[in-house]
Amino acid sequence: MPKLDRYLFSEFTQSFLAALMVLLIVSMGGLLVDVLGDVANGKLPAGLLLSQLGLATVQFLPLILSLALMLGLMLAIARLYRDSEMAVLTSIGVGPRRLLRPLLLLVVPIVAIVATVSLWAGPLSLRTSQAMIDNANRSLILAGLEPGQFTVLSNGGVVYVNGMSSDGTRLSKVFMQRQQGDRLDVVTAKTGHMYFEGETSRFLKLEDGYRVEGPAGDGKDYRMMRYASNEVALPDGSDKKTQDDPELLPTSQLLGDARPEANAQLQTRITPPLLCLAFALLTLPLARSAPRQSRYGRVMLGFLGYLVAFLMMINGSQWLANGKLPGALGLWWLSLPLLALGVWAYLRDGRLSRPKGARA
Repeated sequence: MPKLDRYLFSEFTQSFLAALMVLLIVSMGGLLVDVLGDVANGKLPAGLLLSQLGLATVQFLPLILSLALMLGLMLAIARLYRDSEMAVLTSIGVGPRRLLRPLLLLVVPIVAIVATVSLWAGPLSLRTSQAMIDNANRSLILAGLEPGQFTVLSNGGVVYVNGMSSDGTRLSKVFMQRQQGDRLDVVTAKTGHMYFEGETSRFLKLEDGYRVEGPAGDGKDYRMMRYASNEVALPDGSDKKTQDDPELLPTSQLLGDARPEANAQLQTRITPPLLCLAFALLTLPLARSAPRQSRYGRVMLGFLGYLVAFLMMINGSQWLANGKLPGALGLWWLSLPLLALGVWAYLRDGRLSRPKGARA
């Protein structure tokens, strides 16, 4: 590899990695808040926090990688213009077109990774996440109840179990306290087990026990009753997707699915790598600036362009799913014009600065 290519490739890579680290930290922070909210609401067992965070990050990687690549390249190229390095390179016959070779050395692998994650790894991580949550919701252990410990439920109740079966489906010697308004409810049971109604509603069925109800503060209005069976509602699990949900299907199955929702999901998976390539090509003309000129204005312009394209992709996918757009049109109306614009802008930018007969 020529020294110039090696130098430019190093600059592009370092800037891309720096942007990627910042975006990953910000994105994982937002995802962590969402996952913690599900844990606090009782929809997700705390034991699955890290695994769900990692799987959710994989699903967002195509968008994160594409944005990091565009921002990293724009910052690196704009720095070359700001520090007059591009002026020096142009004076010896090295124009913007000459940047394409080291740029593609970075862009092509990243686009390949984005395509792999968008078409295969992302849907796989979503299916894995859904399977883990489904299994957890059917286990009292993973649902947050552990033998020998007091467990606080999201509705303010407290549960204590003395023993539990190895598969986490049955428990013994149960104590539960709940407060509803100014009334206190204390329940004990000899045995119990969990069962489902519908896809997400979970209930704890207690057997052979006592229930005491009375005022939470001072007062003597207490009632005690013995019961053979008592049912207690647990926090609902996460919304469950059906097996034929297009979001859960592999990309190969979406190809032969005639449903508008499946076509919308297929287009949503195909578009990110195309947008990644288009915006990578647009970084060369967008980052052009005068020496000593601030680079952040153009970077903000590129970011806004990416944001608009992303929102158009989301809206276009919804229009396809709702039948407002023809299925054959897909999201090609977004990705192909952007690719054409990127190629045209790059060729025009290079032609302006590269003198005839110049050698790299």
